[in-house]
Amino acid sequence: MLQAIGLTSARHRGVLPAVDDLTFEAGSGCVTALLGPPGSGKTSALRLMLELEPGRGITYFRGRPLHRVAHPAREVGVLLGDVPGHPARTARGQLRMLCAAAGVPASRADTLLDTVGLAGLGDQRIGTLSPGMDRRLALASALLGDPHTLILDEPAEGLTAREADWLHGMLRSHADQGGTVLYTTQDPKEAARSAGHVVTIDTGRLVADQDGVDFSRTRLRPRVAVRSPHAARLAAIVSREARAARRSVEVVTEASSSRLSVYGSSCAEIGDAAFRHGLPIHQLADEVGDTKPGDSSGPVRPVATSGPLCEGPGSAAEAGAAPAAAADVPEPGVRPAVNSGAAQLPPPIRRRPARGPLRPVRYELRRLFGIRTTTLIVVVALVASAALSLLLARNGRTPLPNLLAAWPSLLPLPPAALGAGLLGALSFGDEFRYPALAAGRGTVPRRIGLLLAKLAVSAGVALLLALLAVLASAESLRLVYGVDLVRVPANAMSLAASWSGLTVGCAWAGLLAAGIFRVTAAGVAAVLAVPVLMVPLIQAMPKVPTARSMSGFPGRLRGLAWLQWPHEVDRWALAAVRVVAHPVGTALTLSLSVLVCAYLFTSLRGRVRW
Repeated sequence: MLQAIGLTSARHRGVLPAVDDLTFEAGSGCVTALLGPPGSGKTSALRLMLELEPGRGITYFRGRPLHRVAHPAREVGVLLGDVPGHPARTARGQLRMLCAAAGVPASRADTLLDTVGLAGLGDQRIGTLSPGMDRRLALASALLGDPHTLILDEPAEGLTAREADWLHGMLRSHADQGGTVLYTTQDPKEAARSAGHVVTIDTGRLVADQDGVDFSRTRLRPRVAVRSPHAARLAAIVSREARAARRSVEVVTEASSSRLSVYGSSCAEIGDAAFRHGLPIHQLADEVGDTKPGDSSGPVRPVATSGPLCEGPGSAAEAGAAPAAAADVPEPGVRPAVNSGAAQLPPPIRRRPARGPLRPVRYELRRLFGIRTTTLIVVVALVASAALSLLLARNGRTPLPNLLAAWPSLLPLPPAALGAGLLGALSFGDEFRYPALAAGRGTVPRRIGLLLAKLAVSAGVALLLALLAVLASAESLRLVYGVDLVRVPANAMSLAASWSGLTVGCAWAGLLAAGIFRVTAAGVAAVLAVPVLMVPLIQAMPKVPTARSMSGFPGRLRGLAWLQWPHEVDRWALAAVRVVAHPVGTALTLSLSVLVCAYLFTSLRGRVRW
């Protein structure tokens, strides 16, 4: 059961709130339609329920507000807008990635593809799906966690009549199993056909709260649509004959002067009247009219309900709380209503970002390798490395480390480092461009677990790319110029450490910058800024003669530690110091330090709950 109490949008000076003191219920085992014209506040009401917008009020999902639910994806399934996935990702890949986010087995994706009728389209790209197939995939995304409550915003918009019937059949099936379904619509006929409970709002306020039968009787009436060039004369004739026969007939002239809507009559009666008086008729059809709330066509009872309107499994008695009780006795930890004079203000709604994936490493791996962009970047970097190494080896003066890294002096970074930085930038950049956790739940939050997973996965990919680039360069050199050119350098370990540090540092710089500025271009700019701006700046610093040496530093460091590590570690520590002391290493270290501080600052400033 869903109970929305006192939902009110944040007020802005000179602008009326989109939602104003909205209170209603959506019972378990029932499909509830939130009906209203465009701009009536339907979407804002849903976002307030999901704590995506600031305001006031509270929404209970089976007696608990959303921020008190341990696993929201297993309690509430959300569909706001289109599928929030990368258009190049397959339908199956998108669902498996969301399975890792929701903490459910990956086999759930194939089950839901079969449930929503997409079993044969699992390998289809999201960007190539039709609107109907896209909506099926969105519904499957909302059902991944097997939630009790479904919240959908205009789910049938843009669908054909057949696709809309299928969608509403799925919603009724979910409600028949004891679930709660709430969806928004602006079509009264759709609400009358598919919902057992209709909540009508306008300008953010509750207008009517009715069950489906009462709604159809009071809001929708059968009528006869008439179009004639002599509409005014025909209206007078029909009204006069109805009064003479003492029948209740209402004739309404539409905006077009040639169109009439006749309530309480039939096509045959109107056609006979027009024939007797020699009036031509261009249209004569039975329709179901839409009478706006508040018109004189029928009573509409505005209510603030105190009990469930649709009984079924999991109703108020099963949830253990009625709406009034939920409003009077809030859950422990929920801020009670504030007394402001004579008015009782509902508790504030704070905008809370979506929680991070329950399985962040698995989620990040599926996000990274679920599109062809990753493979394309790796292949381009390897081909460019092999080609550059061959060009550099022609003059015979390029050092072997530069040949293996394919790093000419004209380029700010070697292709492998640029590819690692681009992959790191896409790690967060694609998340902000194509939010993947859930529709309408905002971009992926910067949680510490997700951040660590992204850092670990991007570092692993960067190291693999660095190794493959060296192997590709060495093999191309051996193939073209012979085996004598490629040999193992004496300082291979320190070179390997430097090469690994460069690629991993570029990947992390791109990742952190994209996470701070929420765009891929910022990550790429941060990677290029290291050799283009930071290195010349460090090299331009005045050279100070060194009077002391760092020799013996690892030994002195061992003396300060409680544990004694092997002497082999001393060489690694000294190699790391030399890497950092290099201008590029110093620039990269400074850049990463600044980016980490900026990342933490923006996260704390945004009040992200770690």
